[in-house]
Amino acid sequence: MKNIKDYHLEELKQELKEIGEKPFRAEQIFQWLYDEKVQAFDEMTNLSLELREKLKNNYTMCNFNILKKQESKDGTIKYLFDVLDGNAIETVLMKYHHGNSICVSSQIGCKMGCKFCASTGINFVRNLSSGEIVEQIIRVEQDTGERVSNVVLMGIGEPLDNYKNVVNAIRLMNHSKGLNIGARHISISTSGLVPKIYQLAEENIQCTLSISLHATNNQKRSSMMPVNNMYPIEELLQACKDYIAKTNRRISFEYALAKDNNDNLEDAKQLVKLLKGMLCHVNLIPINKIENGKFDKSSNENIMKFRDYLNEHGIVATIRRELGSDIDAACGQLRRKNLRG
Repeated sequence: MKNIKDYHLEELKQELKEIGEKPFRAEQIFQWLYDEKVQAFDEMTNLSLELREKLKNNYTMCNFNILKKQESKDGTIKYLFDVLDGNAIETVLMKYHHGNSICVSSQIGCKMGCKFCASTGINFVRNLSSGEIVEQIIRVEQDTGERVSNVVLMGIGEPLDNYKNVVNAIRLMNHSKGLNIGARHISISTSGLVPKIYQLAEENIQCTLSISLHATNNQKRSSMMPVNNMYPIEELLQACKDYIAKTNRRISFEYALAKDNNDNLEDAKQLVKLLKGMLCHVNLIPINKIENGKFDKSSNENIMKFRDYLNEHGIVATIRRELGSDIDAACGQLRRKNLRG
C-alpha cells in the first residue's frame, strides 16, 4: 500500500483526482498530516466518510512504532523506530538554546563502511522513502509535544546515496503547508559522493551541505573512509568549490578527531592549506568510541589546539558540543545492541 507521506502537495492533488475527489482536499489532508499530526485517517474530521474510506483502502500513514527510547541527562533523546517491515532505524533529538534539532536516518544500514562509524557492520537493507524520512520528525514531535526547528540528515545511511528520496523529503520539510522548516535550517551530510554534490548544486535548495572530510591526505582518508578510493580529496574539494560558486552557500566540513591519527598540528596545517580561501566552516567532532572500533577520541588539549590553529589561520572552526554520550550517542549503536538482543 502506498505511503501518503511520500507525496508532495501537487502529487497528492493528482492522486485525489484519480480516485474521483476534488484536488483541494489535498491541502486539507496536508494540514491534518503536518499541522495536526494525526495518526489515523478517521481523525481527519472535515473529510467525508467516503473519502476517508478511500484513503484507508489505498494508502498507509506509515506511523512508526517506538521500539526503544533513551533519554540523556543533557536532554538528548534517542529513538529506535520500527519502520513496519521488521527493520529498525535510529533518530536523535538534540536540545539547544536556539531550538530542537533532529538527526534523521536516510537508509536502513549503510554501504559506505567508514571505520569510525557505528553504522559500519550494519548491512545495507534498503533506502528509506521520503515519507519515512519525514515520519521521523513527525513521530518525535508527536512524542515530545515540541516543535523541531532544525534537521540534520546525518543518521544511519549516506543521504546522497538515496538522492531522490532525500531531496523529496527536504522539499516536504520545507514546504509551507508541510513541516514548514526553513531550508537553511536543514543540513545534508555526505561522505563525499562527488557526482551527487554537483547534482545537488542544481536543485536550488538553500540547505547546508556538510562534508565528512576527517583527513587531509588521500592515504589517511582512504584508511578511514573507503569512499575516498573512488572520489579522492582533490575531486571532492573541486566539487565543493563548484557547489559554493553555484549556490553561494557556505559548506561545513566535518572533521572527527581521532587520537594519534588525524589530530596533530601537521594535520591542522594541511587542513588550512586545503581549505584556504573557501567559504566554509570546520566542525571539529570529538570522535565517539564504538565497540570494536579502531579509533579513540583525541585529548581535549589536542582538540582545542587544533581548533585554535585553524581559527588563527583564517579557517572558522568550532568544536561540536557532545550530547548524549551516556545513551550510545553514535548512530548505529542502539540498533546494533537491539539486533544482538
